[in-house]
Amino acid sequence: MNTRIEGVCPVVETPFTNDGRIDVESLRHLVRSLADAGVRSVMYPGFASEFYKLTDLERDELTGALLDEAHRHGIVVVVSVPDHATVVAVERARRAVEQGADMVNILPPHTQSPSRTAVRAHIGAILDTTGSTPAILQYAPAQTGTALDAAVIAELAAAHPNLVQVKVESVPPGQLISALREAAPGLSCLVGYAGVQLIDALRRGAVGVQPGSSFPEIYLAICDAWENGDRQRAAALHARLLPYISYWMQSVELIIAAEKEISAQRGLLRSATCRAPSRELDSEEQEMITRFLVDFDEFLRPAPRAISIQG
Repeated sequence: MNTRIEGVCPVVETPFTNDGRIDVESLRHLVRSLADAGVRSVMYPGFASEFYKLTDLERDELTGALLDEAHRHGIVVVVSVPDHATVVAVERARRAVEQGADMVNILPPHTQSPSRTAVRAHIGAILDTTGSTPAILQYAPAQTGTALDAAVIAELAAAHPNLVQVKVESVPPGQLISALREAAPGLSCLVGYAGVQLIDALRRGAVGVQPGSSFPEIYLAICDAWENGDRQRAAALHARLLPYISYWMQSVELIIAAEKEISAQRGLLRSATCRAPSRELDSEEQEMITRFLVDFDEFLRPAPRAISIQG
């Protein structure tokens, strides 16, 4: 249980072919590209992976391929368990450990707003199943409707030593990060939500960020500057990024579509296809992506091993 995520841990997007089938070759290529960029940990499958559009067989195949490719490159893999039903989530967590997950990410139930008691039981059952495999609790109230506080999370951590980190995606995340440092000093925090509040989260003690996987180089530069004591550069670079990510984070489907378009244009994926129903980018949003690639050209030049684009 010594494994913990620090720095930049992208949530890997799911590549699809133009006709909407999973593209395992592109997934493997994307993982290799992340390794080339300096990424040392990844998570899959999250909201950014369109997990809710995958069959169980597809999730199993893609997770296995990602684990295989990532481990070839020394990348730590966090396998997410986003299933709403406890019995399904427990089985999914067991399967993740069997497949070789280094850590497990737990997304609380996200349909029909179950009671806090039911949510705690769900999380506890998964933690019991994963045993010695360290776990991250993903707190994303906007996406799940689940309300937890630092005291409840601290109680879960006290009862389950394998709960070692919390991914905080409340808006804003800062107060919960600070509260968790007081209530559960043994837990460390990551920040999600595309890192919109990354600088405040770092000031409050967050140890990493889980953005998407189309431009990790920018987040790596921000975190490297912060760790090296150049907080002014970190904040300035984040301020350059903020207008883009704050716009794209208006909805999950919007940022998925934007990031996939960026990945395809960079040669990280063969296709920018999102499974329907999906968010279509209009001409202004396409222009925004063009400006983004120009604005961050020093970080986002085409991948050294660009994959061929589908015709």
